Amino acid sequence: MQHDAHAHHRTERSGAHAGHEGHGATADWPTAARATLHCLTGCAIGEVIGMVIGTALGWGTVPTMVLAIVLAFFFGYSLTLWAVVRAGLSLKAAIGVALAADTLSIAVMELVDNGVLLLVPGAMDAHLSDGLFWGALAFAFLVAFLVTTPVNKWMIGRGKGHAVVHQYH
Repeated sequence: MQHDAHAHHRTERSGAHAGHEGHGATADWPTAARATLHCLTGCAIGEVIGMVIGTALGWGTVPTMVLAIVLAFFFGYSLTLWAVVRAGLSLKAAIGVALAADTLSIAVMELVDNGVLLLVPGAMDAHLSDGLFWGALAFAFLVAFLVTTPVNKWMIGRGKGHAVVHQYH
C-alpha cells in the first residue's frame, strides 16, 4: 500500500519541489545533518580504505589521495544505491537517483577533508600506527561535515540532493 502511494505521488511531482513535499524532506538543520552523516559514512569508508591501502603500500600523497577519493565516491554512491534498490527501484533508476542525490555533497566533502589533510603538518606522511594519521583524518571529517551540512540544507530546500532520496524511504 505504501509503495502505491509513493508511485502515485511520483507521477504528480513537478517543478522545484519534486521529491520534497509530502516526504518529510524539509530544509531544516537536523535533516541536512542526517543527509550529511549519510554522505560522510560512505565517504569515510572509502577514504579510510584508500588511505590504508595507499599508506600500507608506501604510495605517495597524490596516488593515495586519488585512490581515497575514488573509493569515497564509490562507497558514497553505493550506500544510496543500496537503499533505493531495496525500496524497489531498478538499478538503472537507482544510479540516476544516487548521482543526483550525492554528487555535490560528496564532491564538497572530499574537497574539504582532503584539503584539511593537506594542511595538517605531517598528516600525509604519517603511518597507520601514528595517532597523527587518525587524529588528522577525524579532524578532516569533522571540518568536512561542518562545511557540507549547509550545502545539503541548501540542496534539500530546493528539492535536490537527499530530497530526491527521501521519496524512496
